Amino acid sequence: MTDFTMKTDADGVAIITWDVPGKSMNVMSIDGLSELDALIDSALADDAVKGIVITSGKDGSFAGGMDLNLLAKMKQDAGDDPAKGLFEGTMKMHALLRKIERAGMDPKKLTGGKPIAAALPGTAAGIGLELPLATHRIFAANNPKARIGLPEIMVGIFPGAGGTTRVSRKLGAMAASPFLLEGKMVAPDAAVKAGLIDEVADDPVAAAKEWVLNAKDADLVKPWDAKGYKMPGGAPYHPAGFMTFVGASAMVNSNTKGVYPAAKALLSAVYEGALVDFDTALKIEARWFTSVLMNPSSSAMIRSLFLNKEALEKGAVRPEGVADQRVKKLGVLGAGMMGAGIALVSAQAGIEVVLIDRDQEAADKGKGYAAAYFDKGIARRKSTPEKKEAALGLITATPDLDHLKGCDLIIEAVFEDPSVKAEMTQKVEAVIPEDCIFASNTSTLPITGLAKASSRPEQFIGIHFFSPVERMALVEIIKGEKTGDRAVAKSLDYVRQIRKTPIVVNDARFFYANRCIIPYGGEANRMITEGVAPVLIDNAAQLLGFPVGPVQLGDETSVDLATKIMRATKAAMGNEYPASEADDLIVWMEDLGRLGRKAKAGYFDYDEKGKRLGYWKGIHDKYPLADEQPELQEIQDRLMFVQVLEAVRALEEGVLMDIREGDVGAILGWGFAPWSGGPFSWLDMIGTPYAAERCDQLEAKFGPRFKCPDLLREMAEKNQTFYGRFGPEAQAA
Repeated sequence: MTDFTMKTDADGVAIITWDVPGKSMNVMSIDGLSELDALIDSALADDAVKGIVITSGKDGSFAGGMDLNLLAKMKQDAGDDPAKGLFEGTMKMHALLRKIERAGMDPKKLTGGKPIAAALPGTAAGIGLELPLATHRIFAANNPKARIGLPEIMVGIFPGAGGTTRVSRKLGAMAASPFLLEGKMVAPDAAVKAGLIDEVADDPVAAAKEWVLNAKDADLVKPWDAKGYKMPGGAPYHPAGFMTFVGASAMVNSNTKGVYPAAKALLSAVYEGALVDFDTALKIEARWFTSVLMNPSSSAMIRSLFLNKEALEKGAVRPEGVADQRVKKLGVLGAGMMGAGIALVSAQAGIEVVLIDRDQEAADKGKGYAAAYFDKGIARRKSTPEKKEAALGLITATPDLDHLKGCDLIIEAVFEDPSVKAEMTQKVEAVIPEDCIFASNTSTLPITGLAKASSRPEQFIGIHFFSPVERMALVEIIKGEKTGDRAVAKSLDYVRQIRKTPIVVNDARFFYANRCIIPYGGEANRMITEGVAPVLIDNAAQLLGFPVGPVQLGDETSVDLATKIMRATKAAMGNEYPASEADDLIVWMEDLGRLGRKAKAGYFDYDEKGKRLGYWKGIHDKYPLADEQPELQEIQDRLMFVQVLEAVRALEEGVLMDIREGDVGAILGWGFAPWSGGPFSWLDMIGTPYAAERCDQLEAKFGPRFKCPDLLREMAEKNQTFYGRFGPEAQAA
């Protein structure tokens, strides 16, 4: 079976159809490239062929991009010189697309070529757009669900099959930046308006055939191949272009803080490529693309944000032998912000929802959260009144537990108090079917303890959402000691229904995500008590790629939440609780009423509208600034290691069962330095021997929280990597 097939019709138009067997969406492979190359050669050499239309055999999509394993194979096949293999492999792709672009025309006269058009039935991403960009005209179906763009930057690379060079020369650097630097994906009509594609048609294949049969020599010549071409908006040496690139450079460094290599490489490829002819620009693009692929950051991002994430979403950790458990009717207990968010995303997925609260007014308020969400979307033209009506029609807001009859999944999102949760569990279990799965959305309370209130502990599980539910991509599923496989499968199938990414962990206090993120804020507070400037701490974190510094995060999540967690942990651990000056700091702030953004007073000062005005200087009355501030590297190491070591301990203790979940969960759950690929990828990047050595140094200076875990010490002595020892390939061996 082949990825590409060709059939020439009676009019002399060769239709090349891309249809990868066994895939719901086309992806480009090495074999696919070879097949396409051969078909293009055949069509160009055949006098009976007047022109070519490249389309897809997939309903509703053209292609989802590159099979990223192709890049790994290029490296592998090159042996001791992987950079050479990547560069040569990339140049082969350029040669194929350039062959399509030139289409057999006379290189000097620019005549005699065969017209080639692309007909896109739907979504075209990555090389799924780079290939059409090399054709002479792009037609897309009038499919509002389709998205067209170049999202490579989102997984740590950039368009390296000519997309960077073609889009920047087609649109100009400024207009190209949303597609290249932001990975923006747009609907077909927006893609036409932006100049990314040419036409929207009800029947793109028919429209493409008609164009091919009527195209003239001039229609085949790309602007950059024509005499006198000038880059839209100006090249770098043009006054307007110069300012564009100055601004773009500032924007890239502002947004990436210098830790994402792909964005800087992309900008370099555009800048340098704009100074030379098109074919040389393609070589420059290939050189920078190779540089990015050789950077360990890009490899880690591809693995975590594409391969691992996709594997988890497809059920890599789903229990085997359990029948489909998709949710038909969901009960949500508690219509506060979390419960309302859960109801919203579930209704958006087409699930019938019963939203329960203490009285009708509170339940209606929760349903109103969904209505307000849709109203904002409608105002921004991201939603429609019809979608709002359909979703709200699926939500029944009520205080009556009898409405829970017929539910196959319950998610409890009531007050974080074990006694309140226990009472609710028992009341609801008296109403729901015996086979209904019961889940708690607790963020810190151990599931095994909460399950004691249930008469069906094997059907009791944790489903931990992150706030705000509608925006956060991760869902943490927690297995209690008695949780059965059907409960796990039910939770995973539900998370897939609402299009989020799941990780499954074993029960322990704080589970996985909070176990790692709480020390992040705690370490920042320790530094403040030592006299470290809060602005230095936050900037150090952002220079590591964290979206929000730990001091600012403390205000966003609220100081009283931190004190509540601290007191609950102290009560649970007793004399083993590691008390510190950081506890005194948050208690002091709580006593002063400086609870964070919600109180318009916290680590920051705020105006009446809640806008941050600057760091609160009063904190230094109790904790004076040190005359000598620590080195940036030391602050960053403390912030990184205090989280990463908890991830290692979670793996060591069996809380984490799969390091892929540890990496993906860290990035999606709390924004852990995405450039690193996650905690375990970062440790592999710096090397376990160095990590263990740095732990010893930090422990000697700052205390036992930095003690090197036994697992890490053992791996350091053997010079092992986490993916080498615990990755899916290692587990399969």
